[in-house]
Amino acid sequence: MAISEKPASPVRGRPRNGRGGGRAAEPEPGLLAEPRRMRILDWLQEEGSARVRDLSEAFQVSEATIRQDLERLENDGHILREHGGAYLKTVPQQVGTMSLQHMENMEKKRKIGARAAALVRDGETIILDSGSTTTEVAHCLLDRQELTVITNALNIALMLGGVPGYSVHMPGGQFKAPTLSLSGEKSVEFFDDIFAGKLFLATGGVSFDAGLTLPSLADLRLKQAMIESASHVYLVADSTKIDRTSFARLGALDLVQTFITDDGISDKAAREIENRGIELLIA
Repeated sequence: MAISEKPASPVRGRPRNGRGGGRAAEPEPGLLAEPRRMRILDWLQEEGSARVRDLSEAFQVSEATIRQDLERLENDGHILREHGGAYLKTVPQQVGTMSLQHMENMEKKRKIGARAAALVRDGETIILDSGSTTTEVAHCLLDRQELTVITNALNIALMLGGVPGYSVHMPGGQFKAPTLSLSGEKSVEFFDDIFAGKLFLATGGVSFDAGLTLPSLADLRLKQAMIESASHVYLVADSTKIDRTSFARLGALDLVQTFITDDGISDKAAREIENRGIELLIA
């Protein structure tokens, strides 16, 4: 089964339907030490490692300040420092056991995964983003027939790659241990000529002001490429991510047509989503 080719378009690479974004959130040079350290830890939990100079530039503080932050995070038992940077302490174990970093709120994520998977019909071509919630979507697709699945997540590819009749495709790129995924420019280029009916997209935070945000910069362009390659974008995120803002901004909420979340969403947030013309599905 072949991947569907994207129809030719004279506006390839430009945002569709007013979509766009993909940049760092506004710099926070006045961010207090503890909130900044938590943002740095979020970054490392997304990327697996980081260099001092990159963190210094991203957070607009001196390299000496970043080293102090990393020293504190190491003393707290979260990371291990190395020359010029640091890496997440759990990375070797995660890779060895093929486990994901973010495994909290799993009951909510399982319900979202089942609700999302119910939207997939036999014979479809879909894109599955990496992450614990999209992994739950994949778990619920094992009984489908003749699916074509495009994913940057190694764990999802291994889960679905052995299902008879499935065609599973992956981009190239740089390996990210916490999300067991591939990212970078090679991954972005992979989506240039691909078209899928549905994308199930993950995010770090959902804010009515900032939009969709991520803990770091690395996946911004890849997620943009996935969005441009899909006819319909489904955001899958549990309710604890609502009103949460991470470091990097992917774009406004209208990047997605449907938001699938759990019943922990507040009535106020649900109304706001629907008032923006986004379909809301509660798992």
